[in-house]
Formats: sequence, C-alpha cells, structure tokens
Amino acid sequence: MKVPRRFPILLIALAGAMTLTSLPAGAAARGPAAGRTVSAPTASTVSVTSMASLGDSITRGFNACGFFVDCPSRSWSTGSSSTVNSHYRRLLADDPSLVAHNDARSGARIADLPGQAQRAVSQGAGYVTILMGANDACTSSEAGMTSVADFEASFRTAMQTLTAGLPEASIFVSSIPDIRRLWEVGKGSSSARAAWATFGICQSMLARPRSTDQADVDRRARVRQRVIDFNTVLAAVCAEQITCRYDGGVVFGYPFELSHLSRWDYFHPSVSGQNLLAEMTYPAALGR
Repeated sequence: MKVPRRFPILLIALAGAMTLTSLPAGAAARGPAAGRTVSAPTASTVSVTSMASLGDSITRGFNACGFFVDCPSRSWSTGSSSTVNSHYRRLLADDPSLVAHNDARSGARIADLPGQAQRAVSQGAGYVTILMGANDACTSSEAGMTSVADFEASFRTAMQTLTAGLPEASIFVSSIPDIRRLWEVGKGSSSARAAWATFGICQSMLARPRSTDQADVDRRARVRQRVIDFNTVLAAVCAEQITCRYDGGVVFGYPFELSHLSRWDYFHPSVSGQNLLAEMTYPAALGR
C-alpha cells in the first residue's frame, strides 16, 4: 500500500541459524519504552524513497557471482538481480524511483557500524539494512573475538547515531547467524573443510572441524555462546528505542543447508542463500 512520503525507514539486519536463547524478556517483539504503546513504523505503513545497506561481506554479496569478489547485485538487501528477490526489488514495485546505496564493506566488524550509520544519515536513507556481527565471532582464533562489552558499545553508538540523525526512522535488527550451524553442515564435506583450511576461514569455530576432542567441542560451544550474547545485546539495545524492531532470532534460528553456501568458500551465502535471507528478513521487518 502506498502512503505519503513522510518518514525515513531504517532496517538493520545481522543474519543466522538455530534457536536463540537467553534473550531479555520481551526482546523477541518490538518493546517500546516503559509506559508507551507505540508501534514502530514499517515498510508497509511508510513510503520509502531511498535505502542503504550497511554491514559486511554478506550484504556485499561476496562470492555470490564469482571467485572472491563482491557481488552487490546479488545482495539480499539492495540486490538488483532477478536471481535474488531482495528488499530493494520488493520495494521497487511500490516506488520505481527508489534509490539504493550499498554501503557495506567486506571484512567489516561491529566497530565499523557507527561510521556506516553516519553514512546512512548523510544519505538521508529511508530504508537501511545492516548485516553485521558474524566477523566479531568468526576470527582467526577464539581469543580474537570481540568482547560483549565492546560489541555493545559500538552497537549502542550506531543506534544513537541513527536515532539522532533519522529520528523518525524505523530500525529493524536481524540476528547474527548461528555459525555452529555452518560447522554442522560443512564438517562432512571434504571441499568445505579444504576451503576453510586454505583460506583460514572462521578458525575460532571451524579449526579442526572433524575433531571430537573435548577441548574442540567446548571451544565451539563458547564461540556459539558469544554469538548468542551478541544477539542478546542487539535485542536489548533495540528494545530501548520505540522505533526499533528485532527479528526475535528468526535468522539465527533458521537451519540453513550446505546448498545455501557459496561453493567458493563454504562460508558466504550463495545466490540461493542470499535469496533465503531476503525471504526471512523482509517479513520480519514488517513485523509479520
């Protein structure tokens, strides 16, 4: 439904798979400030004239169309290719003049989010997606993971930038992928194991993928718990703003398959994986 162009909209997404636990009470739904009963505006109630996607290599569509290259045209958020029914393509049906900016950067971590938020504000974006956080847990070793305190500080700063610069923007926060699911679906594939080892991918989780030693089992559990802790932060900080919507762990809880991963690195989403992200996150952004 088309409505007057009044409010900018912001969608922040940070992708995943499995069932999220340990979220604050009420965090799965939009939680307005105490004493308020305000619903966050969404793409279904507010017209969008421009959008921007913030995040990391997933939002850049990395490895979705070629060997170790960004493929923003296949992005779940701002992709223009018909092979992915992105948020941009869905919104374009309502407004053919919609302009999309892909401001994500491959390799970005949560510390980069405040700067990307500033860029979205400067662009006057009406709809902004952010897929961020996997790189803060997927590091060269467990010791290299971002601390929960630092993660919260960066995310809170970004939220403050967005709510101050775009005070009427609707913000949607999607959960980070369950990277242990990545290990589960790929550990039995020799091709996946070879890619992970050759390119040093997410060694905090994916090192010694076939090992059943207790030390490796415990390490994987701790890395997964860090992702859960990050998602808890996303839910809690989002709940502080009446214009913010969190996905309740929809993306984290999805049991994706090996076919959803790029055959170049068995880490980033393939075209079908990008399309799946769009399918999951768009309804969540609308609160459905």
